[in-house]
Amino acid sequence: MWLDWRNCMKSKSFFPLYVNLEGKLAVIVGGGKIATRRVKALSQFTREIRVVSPKVTQELEDLSKAGAVAWINRKCRRSDLSDAYMVIAATDDRRVNDDIYRICKEEGIYVNVASDKEKCDFYFPGIVRYKEMVIGINASGLDHQKARRVREAIEKVLMEEDI
Repeated sequence: MWLDWRNCMKSKSFFPLYVNLEGKLAVIVGGGKIATRRVKALSQFTREIRVVSPKVTQELEDLSKAGAVAWINRKCRRSDLSDAYMVIAATDDRRVNDDIYRICKEEGIYVNVASDKEKCDFYFPGIVRYKEMVIGINASGLDHQKARRVREAIEKVLMEEDI
């Protein structure tokens, strides 16, 4: 059954694209809970992670001390973004997030503004990793709880069936 493309275009949806992040730099601006979750998700796929923030969670500080991420302990500068493949703006300052978004658009860098789904070139899916499989679940930024429930259901099925 063919989908009617006109119906697909009524709401913004994202194509599920799996990307090799090996050797590609991800820059996370901000050091709070959301930044920590993004770093943990990305660290499964790349070792090239830079966090730029004057303050970070204890978990991010520990990851930095262990060499798992590079932490730049100051406010973000434009030059911090210049060699990035992707940038996540996860600060609690809307103006800073907007500036990061603008710079990334000017430089052609994929950007995700954690506080504004309209300023995202990509969303972070719920991730299920099982053996060689990677499954991403996304609700187009509309229902994070539903995406979490679906992720948990998939994990349960995979574990029970040992597929």
